[in-house]
Amino acid sequence: MTGPLRHDGTPIEVLLVEDDPGDVLMTQEAFEEHKVRNRLTVVSDGAEALSYLRREGQYADAVRPDLILLDLNLPRRDGREVLEEIKRDDELGRIPVVVLTTSSADEDILRSYQLHANAYVTKPVDFERFISVIRQIDEFFVSVVKLPPRG
Repeated sequence: MTGPLRHDGTPIEVLLVEDDPGDVLMTQEAFEEHKVRNRLTVVSDGAEALSYLRREGQYADAVRPDLILLDLNLPRRDGREVLEEIKRDDELGRIPVVVLTTSSADEDILRSYQLHANAYVTKPVDFERFISVIRQIDEFFVSVVKLPPRG
């Protein structure tokens, strides 16, 4: 099965910013099972995420993502800082950001929306529920929502 494509025929590009190898693996599995045409790129800390998005250094040829899945608790640069920088940038700010984190604290939820996250999702600890949540995010942002054109 091939998943939906962008209107220009290219695969949907998803950037996962996640430092937990187990969560990376589960997310990759969910994407592989669900929509093989989506391309999932993984970076493991906030500083690396910003370098990727700004196409700096080793990421000079990086493809602009259509969707960002962002953990809050990251090494080097916290996910809240990354979200704030993304949404402050005119070009990057158009990319939908889904905060995908273990925190269900009201202050994290409120702060994420104040920083203009497009959605806030608490990661389930159960493997099957985690896979289901990733599929639902993917289905909604890839199949239902019209994504902005790439910059």
